[in-house]
Amino acid sequence: MNEFTDIQYTIEGPSAIITLDRPEKLNALTYHTLKEIRTAVDASVNNPDVVGIVFTGNGRGFCSGLDSQVLADVTSNARPEAEQQEVSEDLPGLFSYLLEVPKPVIAAVNGVAAGGGMILALMSDIRIASTDASLVTVFLKRGLIAEHGSSWILPRLVGIGRALDLLWMSDKISAEAAHELGLVEKLAAPEQLMAEACGYIQRLSENSAPLAIAETKKLVYRHLGVNYLDALREAEVSQNRFVAAPDASEGAQALLEKRQPRFQRFKKA
Repeated sequence: MNEFTDIQYTIEGPSAIITLDRPEKLNALTYHTLKEIRTAVDASVNNPDVVGIVFTGNGRGFCSGLDSQVLADVTSNARPEAEQQEVSEDLPGLFSYLLEVPKPVIAAVNGVAAGGGMILALMSDIRIASTDASLVTVFLKRGLIAEHGSSWILPRLVGIGRALDLLWMSDKISAEAAHELGLVEKLAAPEQLMAEACGYIQRLSENSAPLAIAETKKLVYRHLGVNYLDALREAEVSQNRFVAAPDASEGAQALLEKRQPRFQRFKKA
């Protein structure tokens, strides 16, 4: 796709790569950027050849959050919730829709991820960081709270005390520190970052059923907010459905024949 101005969008094998492309602004987000990102994500979901999505940034930043002018406009024009009339079916918050994307979303954090850029990393399913990367929540330094779902996802990743520390102090932490906290799943040398991220998607495409990937992602996020009884019952319903589906037969046959399985690709209903 060549119509984008704030991002680069490429397909490499089973990976859709979305590269934030405002390097002079450390890939800060404007409304136009956010719209382009959503368009690229939707295109990736609708493309059966795409198994997973990789986010990264051009230049020395992953994403520095909202563009300073956008932030100034938002804060100067903000109204109390009771005065706001707009109703949306989308989940509130930046990038929250990524939780419902039925394909793996990988954040390849190449540089600083701050504010909204931190949210992009948090709402991705897996975070792989360059050893040159750093992360900072930054919200409280701007007089804001833990925004865009960070109060929900961050404690689940690192624990309550560590989450509060990251949010309250808004200290910038290194990729290594983020890895030790459990905020980042994998580290990579800068020159190996994209190979690591795309290689992860490649391995998934070779070994895991895309339909089962989507169902597993849905169950994992849904079950963060339900009791164990409801979670086990829902998982059993899904399990019984998948046991009777063609991919299960293909997986068993591939095992018997000692070959790679040929699973169905995900197609949006």
